[in-house]
Amino acid sequence: MMKKRLYKDNSDKKICGVCSGIAKYFDIDPTVVRLIWTVLVVCAGSGLLAYIICAIVMPDEPGYIDD
Repeated sequence: MMKKRLYKDNSDKKICGVCSGIAKYFDIDPTVVRLIWTVLVVCAGSGLLAYIICAIVMPDEPGYIDD
């Protein structure tokens, strides 16, 4: 049985691929994750810091070649 891994999804990336990677991990629509993340940024303000940390810490998908 394969373990699920959290990666930045580069096939549907808008900025860094963090939201689409989280959406792929939880098997939901990336738009929903982006909306939730936007609400966290606007309301709490900590969402921006969390996004930056995730963009730095989360690895790219295996097999992804950056042009």
